[in-house]
Amino acid sequence: MEKNKKILIIEDDTKIQRYLFLELTHENYIVDVVDNGIEGLNKLNENEYSLILLDLMLPNISGEEVCKKIREQSNIPIIILTAKDELFSKISLLDLGADDYITKPFNIQELFARMRVIFRNKKDVINKNFLGFKNIKINLDTKEVFFNEELIKLTKTEYNLLHYLLLNSNIVLSREKILENVWGYDFIGDSKIVDMYIKALRKKLNCNNDIIKTVRGFGYTLQ
Repeated sequence: MEKNKKILIIEDDTKIQRYLFLELTHENYIVDVVDNGIEGLNKLNENEYSLILLDLMLPNISGEEVCKKIREQSNIPIIILTAKDELFSKISLLDLGADDYITKPFNIQELFARMRVIFRNKKDVINKNFLGFKNIKINLDTKEVFFNEELIKLTKTEYNLLHYLLLNSNIVLSREKILENVWGYDFIGDSKIVDMYIKALRKKLNCNNDIIKTVRGFGYTLQ
C-alpha cells in the first residue's frame, strides 16, 4: 500500500475520473482530479505530486501540449492515458517527456504495476539526468549507455529498446508490445526483428540471458 504519494489525474471523462479516484484512494494514494490541461497546470504550480496521469484528448489544450509544458518546469513522472485508436509511437511520447503510457480500457492492476515500476526506477536514478538499473546506466541527456561503468555504443533503435526495457523492468513484455512501443504502431515487418535486437543488446552488454531474460511463450523482461 502506497502512503503519502500524491497523484494528479488530468482526464475529462467523468467515469474514468471516478474509477481512478476510487481505485487510487483505496490504495492509500492522495488524489486530485481535474478535467482540463489548464487547470492541471495550475494544480501543478500549487502542489507537489509524485505522479501525473494525463489523458491525451483534452478540451482547449491537448495532452501532448500539457506534457511539454509540464516538462518545462518539472521532472515529475507522467503516465499517458490514451485510446487504442490514437496513432503514435512510444518514442514520440518519450520525446515529449512522458515516462509511460497505458491504453483505454485498461486493467487497474496493470496501471498500478506501471506506477510501481516508475516509483522504483525513480529510486534508481542517480540524478535527474541518469536512469539506472543494476550495472546498466543511461545518460538521458547525451543518450550514452554504460555497463559496469564502461561506455557501450548502441544504435538508435538499440538505445530505444534498452530504454523501454529499463522503464518496464521486472515486467514481462511481449514481442508485440515491444514492437508497438519501440518501432511504433505503423511498423510493418516480422516480429522476429525484436529477437535480433535483443540478441544484439545482450552481446554488446555482455549479459547473455542473466539480465535481459527470455520468458518462453511470452517475451522478454529486464531482471
